[in-house]
Amino acid sequence: MSHNTFGHLFRVTTFGESHGPALGCVVDGCPPGLKLAVADIQAFLDKRRPGQSRFTTQRREPDEVAILSGVFEDDRTGGPVTTGTPICLEIRNVDQRSKDYAEIRDAYRPGHADYAYDAKYGVRDYRGGGRASARETAARVAAGAVARKVVAGVTIRGALVQIGPHRVDRARWDWAEVDNNPFFCPDPVAAKQWETYLDGVRKSGSSIGAVVEIVAEGAAPGWGAPVYGKLDAELAAAMMSINAVKAVEIGDGFAAAQLTGEENADEMRMGNDGRPLFLSNHAGGVLGGISTGQPIVVRFAVKPTSSILTPRRTIDKHGRETEILTKGRHDPCVGIRAVPVGEAMMACVLADAFLRHRGQVG
Repeated sequence: MSHNTFGHLFRVTTFGESHGPALGCVVDGCPPGLKLAVADIQAFLDKRRPGQSRFTTQRREPDEVAILSGVFEDDRTGGPVTTGTPICLEIRNVDQRSKDYAEIRDAYRPGHADYAYDAKYGVRDYRGGGRASARETAARVAAGAVARKVVAGVTIRGALVQIGPHRVDRARWDWAEVDNNPFFCPDPVAAKQWETYLDGVRKSGSSIGAVVEIVAEGAAPGWGAPVYGKLDAELAAAMMSINAVKAVEIGDGFAAAQLTGEENADEMRMGNDGRPLFLSNHAGGVLGGISTGQPIVVRFAVKPTSSILTPRRTIDKHGRETEILTKGRHDPCVGIRAVPVGEAMMACVLADAFLRHRGQVG
């Protein structure tokens, strides 16, 4: 299987399957001399880790990361530092239950990648979805922790802003609330409403979609390049590569189609610090594919989990019509744990953009 690597100067290759012995990543292109310890990575993996509430899969994975290469420590370094060589990160799988998937070995789950994988490769790891499982994203979160070291001056935060038809009220937006509920929700009132709503979805054996918003503050102007290296294009590709993501928008995104030219224009003045001051941010911090210095805002839509208990009509690999329901442990809303994954992808793209910008213009 090809195309498991992304990035140009900051390159990430992920490996492993949902029910294999381990998964992980190799990060190449990380500058030397950056402080990097297991604890720096583990903190972000713990945000994504399954089984932390009744609203996520009950698969019990500690997601403990091991740094296998690319880091060195002695009495002169003041702790582990990157060496500039490839950093290999490994996360062992410890709570697989492959038997839960025996009944769908030959049948395709509607809405899942089962059929597409079989049609392309002629072989499919049906145990938890194999490489198509959201379990793969743990490796991305680990890589994102390394990327944050490269762009240490950039603050990257994510939030869940919609579950099903229920949106947050932006007048109540409080970043401090994101860590106070199981949804990464910035609106405490919406978080309480989502509990009742998602309990109903979960108990019915169904699932629901969601929208995630990622914001990066502190990125300097000039990152990204026209015409085929646009920052927003690379962000969109990175977010679309996340399992179950079906749409991405930058800034106002699709809502910009409803605006007039006057409304959409992010007017400018000179700030007291001698730098341009934008009076709005409809563009989401990117113009012409290049960062403007404003917050970079990306949203993506996550479809409902395809593994549900409600019988659905399908076919099997032999062409026979049948019905399918999926047992096992699954997220009723996979969008919840996509929040730290989106943050990680933002970090990886920005680290790559920063290094390329530095390489071109100094």
